[in-house]
Amino acid sequence: MSTAATATRTTVPAGRRAGAVALATVAGVAVATQSRINGELGSRLGDGLAAAVVSFGAGLVLLLLLVPATPGGRRGLATLRGALARGALRPWQCLGGVCGAFLVFTQGATVGTLGVAVFTVAIVAGQSASSLAVDRAGIGPSGRQPVTVARLAGAVLTVAAVLLAVGDRLGEPATLVLALLPLLAGVGVAWQQAVNGWVRVITGSTLTATLVNFAVGTTVLLAAFAVSVALRGRPPGGWPTEPWLYLGGPIGVIFIAVAAAVVRLTGVLLLGLATVAGQVVGAVLLDLLLPSAASHPDATTLLGAVLTLVAVAVAALGGRLRTWSSGTRSGTARRGRTGAAGR
Repeated sequence: MSTAATATRTTVPAGRRAGAVALATVAGVAVATQSRINGELGSRLGDGLAAAVVSFGAGLVLLLLLVPATPGGRRGLATLRGALARGALRPWQCLGGVCGAFLVFTQGATVGTLGVAVFTVAIVAGQSASSLAVDRAGIGPSGRQPVTVARLAGAVLTVAAVLLAVGDRLGEPATLVLALLPLLAGVGVAWQQAVNGWVRVITGSTLTATLVNFAVGTTVLLAAFAVSVALRGRPPGGWPTEPWLYLGGPIGVIFIAVAAAVVRLTGVLLLGLATVAGQVVGAVLLDLLLPSAASHPDATTLLGAVLTLVAVAVAALGGRLRTWSSGTRSGTARRGRTGAAGR
């Protein structure tokens, strides 16, 4: 497994890696949008768990229509069954949706109180540290990735940038306590991206990997919601009539699909940093474009958003420079050995 993963990592062309980072950044913008939608839905329903069930359930329905309708999806499902049967794919590698379910639950439960900005800070803090550990352990399909100075600097700079952008909103102790939920969700996101990436690689189908994620997540959320209804009754709020409040699931499908497709090209850390950059930029754009937004970005917030983009560039460029330097040294060594043999 590690040998194949290492080969994948060292043969990724720079152009494909840059394209993967760009896609991950766009997916991050989608996450910020999803957080705003699910947070509003959770507030309207008065139940973050109900909002999570609606979001994940809508995504699952969409995938149940798409996957069987496409040849690649059908092949992916057949390959998935065979891979599980012969042990090429372990059952625990199909459980990424559990972490996704918890993330969506925290959106519905906390964004209405914390706001998208503080929610993003907590996600970033958990995801950055966890991504380093996941890459170092080689859990993802890109194989073991060393904790280099550039990658560590990129992770630290990302957290610092987001803290700069929203630091003035972290003063209340109650906010910090509630932020522990998305912090834990951020820790799980890195592992989710890694295992979903393996499902994508082994099945050869992004849609299949996304369907597995949503099927597992919806199952977990439905079980938790059934217990909640039995103990506390139905959600106190009524079902809103605005269609946009039910788009969190389809947006989540886009994010999970992109992450599963590109993680083998970027590694978990760089994928996480790129999506973080997109989340911060998306949060700023939402504040600028939506007149009803509770907060409006000032110069400090905009500076923090720019700094997150710089952090991604540091991590990405550091990896490219290391690869180029290694290739140059090995090429020089080969030429030296060839020259010595000729003499």
